[in-house]
Amino acid sequence: MKAWPLHAIGDIRLETREIPVVSTGEVLMKVRACGICGSDIPRVFTKGTYSFPTVPGHEFSGEIVGVAEGGDKSLIGRGAAVFPLMPCRNCSACEIGEFALCENYNYMGSRCDGAFAEYIAVPLWNLLLMPEGVSYEEAAMVEPAAVALHSLRQAGVGIGDHVLIYGAGPIGIMIAMWADIWGAGSILLVDVDEDRLSFARGLGIMNTCNAAKTEVVAWVREQTNGRGADVTIEGAGSSISFENAMHTTRLFGKIVLMGNPAGDMVLTQKGYWEILRKNLTLIGTWNSYYATLPVNEWQLVLNFIASGKLRLDPLITHRVKIEELGDALKMMRDRSEFTVKVMYINQ
Repeated sequence: MKAWPLHAIGDIRLETREIPVVSTGEVLMKVRACGICGSDIPRVFTKGTYSFPTVPGHEFSGEIVGVAEGGDKSLIGRGAAVFPLMPCRNCSACEIGEFALCENYNYMGSRCDGAFAEYIAVPLWNLLLMPEGVSYEEAAMVEPAAVALHSLRQAGVGIGDHVLIYGAGPIGIMIAMWADIWGAGSILLVDVDEDRLSFARGLGIMNTCNAAKTEVVAWVREQTNGRGADVTIEGAGSSISFENAMHTTRLFGKIVLMGNPAGDMVLTQKGYWEILRKNLTLIGTWNSYYATLPVNEWQLVLNFIASGKLRLDPLITHRVKIEELGDALKMMRDRSEFTVKVMYINQ
């Protein structure tokens, strides 16, 4: 099979490898679609994986084409999304179903081989069979859609709330989609990239602000009749949006910190005072929730895609073959083309 192992920082190569041999409790999956996550760019070009060589790729779906000896052969031919985190299921976090906070987890695409390949072995526990009406491409975006959903569930969005989102990347746009489904009164999207904001408006997310051209605090006050946002999602991972979040959220409002910063986050004294004087609630969010109770967010995403209430395929701006993955990674690194979601497709 063809695969793209990372041998060292910046050294990712297209190679021919043996198709994985599955063990008990695993299935062999033909990767049908795999998104390139924004985190894959620093992983490949600046940070590296946890060991070398490792095949990146964690946003994926595929067709089950084989099972281990004694496995359930009725699974063959079924499509599935894949939860890429493999928890130990023994630590204190795992005991309460918080698998994303596992102390001893493994992870496809960073700690072990992922889906920038034609085939991958996947544990049964990590499979979510695709309902009828869900495409492989949409199923490959369940991971970022579940992260977006989890951030809003952390805040407890109410019907009619003003929801403010800093960052119009794929997850920021997905948060806006979820907020609309949730019954938000208004959805306010802030970014410094006019192309991304224009793309969002094309999807019906109309209340946008280019922070490079408009004073954000004044804009939010105008959009909310001077009240401020009920819920703010800081998804940009920048000190400026972090600071602005304090000034654009209402008294007793909630701020969810989701953005993954490239460096230190700095808050001014005035911003800190806003937390105190407004009685703001700051909430951290990480990954998504996979346990059955109270709700498996991954399954919820699949159900909403199947119902037609959540449409993710419009976010795909580039579809590439496996041979083109290396060039696609460089394109995203260099920002030589406008992208939202770049996806490897394996017919």
